Amino acid sequence: MADEEIRHLVRIMNTDLQGKKPVKYALTGIRGIGLRTSRVIVDSTGIDPNAVIGFLSDEDIQKLDSTIDQFEEQLPKWMLNRQFDPISGENKHLLGQDIILTLKEDLNDLKKSRAYRGLRHERGLKVRGQRTKSTGRRGSTIGVRKKK
Repeated sequence: MADEEIRHLVRIMNTDLQGKKPVKYALTGIRGIGLRTSRVIVDSTGIDPNAVIGFLSDEDIQKLDSTIDQFEEQLPKWMLNRQFDPISGENKHLLGQDIILTLKEDLNDLKKSRAYRGLRHERGLKVRGQRTKSTGRRGSTIGVRKKK
């Protein structure tokens, strides 16, 4: 390990991961993978979860990459981040840019259907029933001015 050079950036799933972190924590840098799913991925590959990802061989990194592509079948239904997709009706686990694109698509659908949530998103107001009288103000400050 002393004669090996550490890779400071490791590229998995089109994402640059920090090479100094242990594998289980480095994988959480990929959007859609948390600690729990990262642990499932690492356990299924057989790699030591506490090994520093920058010292892994190319074969191990390739193994991680291929496991991430197929780990959706290993997860239970309750662990997936997109259960019963409104369009396809499937249970999916979205990763990377797919999460951002799907969110934007969902918000656009709400806006097109003129749903209450869509209108609130459109106007930049709070969506989930929070108070708006005294919080969530942006722009010019409203308050008391002192007389000169």
